[in-house]
Amino acid sequence: MSAMKTAAQANTPAHGRDAARATTIPRVSFPIANVLTVARIVMIPLVVVLFYLPYRWSNAAAAIVFILAALTDSLDGYLARKLRQTSALGAFLDPVADKLMVATALILLVSYDPPMLKFIEFDPHMLITLTAAVIVGREITISALREWMAEIGARGKVAVSWIGKWKTGLQMTGLSMMLFRDDVWILPAFEVGLYCLVAAAVLTLWSMVMYLRASWSDLTR
Repeated sequence: MSAMKTAAQANTPAHGRDAARATTIPRVSFPIANVLTVARIVMIPLVVVLFYLPYRWSNAAAAIVFILAALTDSLDGYLARKLRQTSALGAFLDPVADKLMVATALILLVSYDPPMLKFIEFDPHMLITLTAAVIVGREITISALREWMAEIGARGKVAVSWIGKWKTGLQMTGLSMMLFRDDVWILPAFEVGLYCLVAAAVLTLWSMVMYLRASWSDLTR
């Protein structure tokens, strides 16, 4: 029997054995992608603490931690796909972590007494508050819309689009610069970050309109 088994293995094509090994991927109890997502959530209270510390270096530290957290947003999804370690927990935690990050940063900035703007004459605190209200309001609306579309089996109509990716990029860049708060040489980082955040708010409204149009027939039937 042993000789027959050895002969059978010898007759098995090499590429067949390689394919069999490739499809046998060990299951990981807690994938690295989920570790990064949890780390992103853990970084949020650290950003809050650093934001309120009465030290000059804490501004840069808060921005750096926020940037690191934002980078894990792209990295965890890439690793989950690359290593084929996607999970239901990761799919749930990833958008939760993103929304917690953005909402927390917006609350911090709304509570902050911002410097006057150099390039336009407008109350910066009012502009931050209005922008934050638009972003948070849109997130609540689209989250509810996606939940409803998932219930009727049409969630694909409100999948993330390229506008959403541009919005996220501008949003994270703007929040990072605003959390930094100090000028970088001659660049008013806070003000430039605010303009990025306003641009993100415009895109977030645009994407909301697109999602609502795509799902309108299902909402009104």
